[in-house]
Amino acid sequence: MPRARGDHTGVPAIATSFEIKRAAAILRAGGLVAFPTETVYGLGADASNPAAVAKIFAAKGRPQDHPVIVHLARIELLQLWAQEIPPAAHRLAAAFWPGPLTLILKRARGVPDCVTGGQDTVGLRIPGHPVALELLQAFAGEEAGRVFSGVAAPSANKFGRVSPTAAEHVRAELGDGADAVLDGGECDVGIESTIVDLSRESAVLLRPGRITPAQIAAVLGAEVGLADAAAPRVSGALASHYAPRTPLDLVSAADLPARLAALQGKRLAVLARAEAPAGLQDVSWQTAPRSAAGYAHELYASLRRLDALACAVILVEAPPSTPDWQGVNDRLGRASSNR
Repeated sequence: MPRARGDHTGVPAIATSFEIKRAAAILRAGGLVAFPTETVYGLGADASNPAAVAKIFAAKGRPQDHPVIVHLARIELLQLWAQEIPPAAHRLAAAFWPGPLTLILKRARGVPDCVTGGQDTVGLRIPGHPVALELLQAFAGEEAGRVFSGVAAPSANKFGRVSPTAAEHVRAELGDGADAVLDGGECDVGIESTIVDLSRESAVLLRPGRITPAQIAAVLGAEVGLADAAAPRVSGALASHYAPRTPLDLVSAADLPARLAALQGKRLAVLARAEAPAGLQDVSWQTAPRSAAGYAHELYASLRRLDALACAVILVEAPPSTPDWQGVNDRLGRASSNR
């Protein structure tokens, strides 16, 4: 239940219904609203309004051909944005929506090119956060002869940088770039949604996340393929992404002591699942959760915290390579690719 403003218990204030309705009105009027989802905070605009969507690209510094994901309030709105919807889409939606899964489908007529990056496909999902769902429900409907149905919302940060998982991250990075910021507390999942392409003959994984290929395969009764050269462009699939300003190096646990020794004399930051060894100097060490879900939940907040220290480098102990860590490893690999 959203917590009302004015609470003095120390619990962060959560967006009220009044604030959410005001934010929906801002979206209908062509403005930008940053809002929480279960994955990360999104920067939203009316997806049917190209001028409004253009404001997202300007605020983020996002390339014009990079598609955005459209967020819906309910499954019935899917047919307004997609056509030739396969049975697999309905099965996955029934299993995982609302939740951290984006489906790539053939776009419907009238879907703006600015949403799809000029492609014949569109990314769609129903987020699993109460504030996001209340906002989308308040936004959807008809007013003055116009139909409002979907909110385009990439992550609410500068393009290529670390995604925000708390409202204060959005305010610190975008400043006045959004007309409103809805506070929904910390994002539960902490990394972006799993993206599955259903626009071709069989399901293909385009971006890993909390929902694993094995879970998807269990619903579909068939294995999930890997992206090929013909795969649609999707959010977060560039080689360098999710990156702090401080250079980030992925280091195996076995090699971490030698890297620390080689960089002795420089101010360092470390993110590792192990506790810090005794005697380290000029090293800011953060111990990460040992579970994949806990690590993902903390990942972006940890990177932001370490990035703010202005160290020479952030050393990240490489997590396990098991399937449950695939989403985390994908984000860390892209965050370190500029090295």
